[in-house]
Amino acid sequence: MPFLHFNRPTNMALQNPDKPELFRDNFPYTKIGRVNFDDHFLIPRPAEPMFITDTTFRDGQQARPPYTVAQIATIFDFLHKLGGHSGLIRQSEFFLYSKKDRKAVEACMAKDYKFPEVTGWIRANADDLRLVKEMGLHETGMLTSVSDYHIYMKLGKDRQQAMNDYLAIVEKALEWGIVPRCHFEDVTRADIMGFCVPFAARLMELASESGLPVKIRLCDTLGFGVPYPGAALPRSVARIVRAFTDHAGVPSQWLEWHGHNDFHKVLVNAATAWLYGCSGANGTLLGFGERTGNAPLEALVIEYISLTGEDDAAVTETISEIGDYFARELDYHIPENYPFVGRDFNATSAGIHVDGLIKNEEIYNIFDTTKILRRPVPIIITDKTGKAGVAYWINQHLDLSGEDRIDKRHPTVAAIAEHIARAYEGGRTTHFSNKEMKALVKRYLPELFPSEFDHLKRIAHKLAARIIEKLSTQCEIRSMDADNVERCMDGFLTEYPFIQYMYLIDTTGHLTASAVCHDEDRPKYKTYDYTTDFSGREWFTVPMRTGKLHVTDFYKSHFTGKLCLTVSTPVDDEDLEIQGILGADIRFEELLRRHEALAMEDDDHEDGV
Repeated sequence: MPFLHFNRPTNMALQNPDKPELFRDNFPYTKIGRVNFDDHFLIPRPAEPMFITDTTFRDGQQARPPYTVAQIATIFDFLHKLGGHSGLIRQSEFFLYSKKDRKAVEACMAKDYKFPEVTGWIRANADDLRLVKEMGLHETGMLTSVSDYHIYMKLGKDRQQAMNDYLAIVEKALEWGIVPRCHFEDVTRADIMGFCVPFAARLMELASESGLPVKIRLCDTLGFGVPYPGAALPRSVARIVRAFTDHAGVPSQWLEWHGHNDFHKVLVNAATAWLYGCSGANGTLLGFGERTGNAPLEALVIEYISLTGEDDAAVTETISEIGDYFARELDYHIPENYPFVGRDFNATSAGIHVDGLIKNEEIYNIFDTTKILRRPVPIIITDKTGKAGVAYWINQHLDLSGEDRIDKRHPTVAAIAEHIARAYEGGRTTHFSNKEMKALVKRYLPELFPSEFDHLKRIAHKLAARIIEKLSTQCEIRSMDADNVERCMDGFLTEYPFIQYMYLIDTTGHLTASAVCHDEDRPKYKTYDYTTDFSGREWFTVPMRTGKLHVTDFYKSHFTGKLCLTVSTPVDDEDLEIQGILGADIRFEELLRRHEALAMEDDDHEDGV
């Protein structure tokens, strides 16, 4: 063991009552739970080291639509950039059950980051453990529920039976060279000294015998933990942590805290666990998690720096990048006042105007948010704002820079400022919300906003790209054999009838194979044959030059009269040499009618459905 605790109790025998201990003084159920105090005060003893572990892809996915494999890989990159470079964000855990889960694990492991380390999460049984072994993971969490609510009422066992079953799977993991991380589920309603400590002590014996760590995650499943000095077990976070370190002999670095936010204490409880000797604080990006959520990982990063002064442990600007990604790519609405990430988290409603903002930013701001988060202080629009404030709001909220920035002397800015002034002259007393300002600016400066058609174009481009990439990787296409390619295309067009024409062009710009979707269109395309030279077409030249997928602007097909776009991509061989260009003319309106079904189909495909 890395350290010894003195005066450790020697009698840590398992207590195995016939009936469950439900702590009804604390948890009457028909009333709000009570916090009991016993005047037992502990001196803080901060863990060394302190670090963060991530469960965005496990617990975090239980509270939102599942991420795609590509999204998981991107978010994993963000985790590495934010705190993985230093080891502050030490691990990230994954489900292993579906084909999609395993593809995500493989994609993240292929990045070969030291941190965060990819770990698994399983139920405590041999079949699940076998998945961990097959994936080549060095560590896995395993569900080992510890409260009598779970042991007696859910599992239908007594404590001795539950412990024996848990120990058996831990022993098997150690036998296979896998570090087990036992998740003490519902620890804040458990008998700490009568079950948890004896169980943990036995785990430490197995660790000593095997030479491998046996880690423990303290799971505050219902958010009942409290940070108050003098609070009693089983709800005191400090007392729980010290029971494991001082009584069961668990090294701090083998111990994690995993909280939930049912009672708005998730962050302070995690910090309390750090301060009383628990090295790991487990969280998720933006606090996504089952029911009320987990500790927001970005908040844990800020709290860590606040406690340690280690500014370089994290690239804090990444927090804003993560927020932008969730809003833009995952279509998640982040509340505007959400700390560190919300659009107006650092705004003030004190009537501040631009001159005051420039002179006195520190008065209103928590820290230099421009430097630390790349988030300048937003201005709140009031009767004191004026033209300078209106221009400031427009430039900041629409991310305008350089020559695109709106000057306060712009005549439309004056018109907006006058509109605001009239509202206050008419008796208004509240500030203008961002939603109101956006509508106002859109009325006067519509050219600054993307149209609904622009939004539909982005959707069409994204869907078209996915479809053509899916086809280009099929063996029949890569063979460049005309008969095989056309058979493959015919089957593909049956599945995607909004593609009106599909073709494979060799590197000289001539047809290798083509297929027409609709019978009525076949005669129209007979003008294209194997002598037709496409080498000057944009959809051919761009992928040949860049090696990347290309989507054209919209055009009206002279064959069918439909509004179309063309998507094209290189087809390469095993040596990644370009053999040809695969293209498809796609009917815009028909594609959009199916976009929701296509998005769902894409997720199902990744999930192995």
